[in-house]
Amino acid sequence: MSKERARRREERERLAAAAAAEREAAAARQAKKDARRQAVTKLLPATHSRQSGLLAEKKRREALATAAVLVVLNIVVFAVARDWALTALLVVASVLGAPVLYLMLFRRS
Repeated sequence: MSKERARRREERERLAAAAAAEREAAAARQAKKDARRQAVTKLLPATHSRQSGLLAEKKRREALATAAVLVVLNIVVFAVARDWALTALLVVASVLGAPVLYLMLFRRS
């Protein structure tokens, strides 16, 4: 009986050692991965969370609406016009005229 118990204990210890080695290997892999991530992210500027107030949300919504109007306009012109120069000119005019369109759509007076 004691030989059987010793054999079972030896088997449990062997399995526990294998599981501990696997956990140690996984921890080493995770540490290596974290070190690589830290090495890359320390070079990048810190991200800041965006403002979440009502005014910030309203401004984001208005800017998104302005961008949507310009994208739709550019898609319509791209679909209708066959001249690449006209399409390119409209894209440049859209970028330069976006602030003016923003003021026309959402005047604060």
